[in-house]
Amino acid sequence: MKSLKQLAVSTAALGVALGLSFAAQAEMMIGFSQIGSESGWRTSETESIKAEAEKRGIDLKFSDAQQKQENQIKAVRSFIAQGVDGILLAPVVETGWDQVLQEAKDAGIPVVLVDRGVAADESLYLTKVASDFVVEGALAAAWLAAETNGVCDVVELQGTVGSSAANDRKEGFESVVGNFPGISIIRSQSGDFTRSGGKEVMESFLKAEDGGKNICAVYAHNDDMALGAVQAIKEAGLNPGDDILIVSIDAVPDIFKAMADGDTNATIELNPHLGAPAFDAIKASMDGQEVPKWIKANGPLYLPDTAAEEYKMRSK
Repeated sequence: MKSLKQLAVSTAALGVALGLSFAAQAEMMIGFSQIGSESGWRTSETESIKAEAEKRGIDLKFSDAQQKQENQIKAVRSFIAQGVDGILLAPVVETGWDQVLQEAKDAGIPVVLVDRGVAADESLYLTKVASDFVVEGALAAAWLAAETNGVCDVVELQGTVGSSAANDRKEGFESVVGNFPGISIIRSQSGDFTRSGGKEVMESFLKAEDGGKNICAVYAHNDDMALGAVQAIKEAGLNPGDDILIVSIDAVPDIFKAMADGDTNATIELNPHLGAPAFDAIKASMDGQEVPKWIKANGPLYLPDTAAEEYKMRSK
C-alpha cells in the first residue's frame, strides 16, 4: 500500500497532468490566410498578427497566398480539414468566396475578414476587422482639395484590380473630388500595391503628360506605390512633393522618411494591428456572444510637420 506521502505526490502529479491537458485543449488553433507580402504594410500586418497569436498562446497556422485567390481557397479548405477553431482571411479580391465560406460555415468554423472585405452574404462570415477604405479615399481627396484650392489635374495609382481596398479608395476619392469642377483625374491605372508597379505606372504617366508638366498631384492607393512614383518623378528631373504633390494611404515607416525629406506630402494611416480584435471576435463567438459585422480600425492623416518624429518612432 502506498504511503500517504506517495499518494499525495501521485495526486499532485495527476493534477498537473490534467491541468496541462486542459490547457492544451483550451488553446485555440487559428488558420490565417494572408494575401502575400506585396507591401511594407502587408508585412507589418503579418508580423503583428503572428506576434499577437504568440502572446495569447494561439496555435496559428499561416499560409502566404502570394497574391493568388486560388491559393487562399486551398488554404481555407486545408484549415477546415485540420479542424481549426477559427479562420482569419485577408481576401486578395472581393468576389468568388461564397462556396468556400459556406464550407467553413457548414463546418461550424467562424471566419474573420481582416483588412479587406468580400462581396458575399454577411451570414457567411463572422465579422470584418478593417478600416473604412471609402473614408480613407475621401480624406485624401479633402486634403488635396484644400491644398490646391480645388484646382488640380490628378493621376491615380490604383491598388490590385478587384480588391475592396482599391474599389473603395477610388470611390471615396471620387465622391469628394466630384464636388470640385477644377479637380480632374486625368489618368488612372493599377500599380498592384507594389513599389515597382507604382514606379512603372508613374513612368508611363509622366511620358504621356509632357514629362509630368501637366500633372499637379499623385493619389496613390498605398504608400509603396507612392514611393515608386517618387523614384519615377526624380528620374524625370522633377521634384516630388513640390513639382508634383503626393498623397497616399498606409502610414508605413518609409513614407514618413519620404515626407521628412520633402518627397511626399500626406499619408493616411491604415492600422496593421488587427490580430487582437480578430482573435477577440472569435473567442467571443465561441463564448456565445454577439459580434458586430464590422469592427472598424481607422487612422488619422499625417503631414510633414510630424514626419521626422513619426519615422523615428516607427522605424525602431
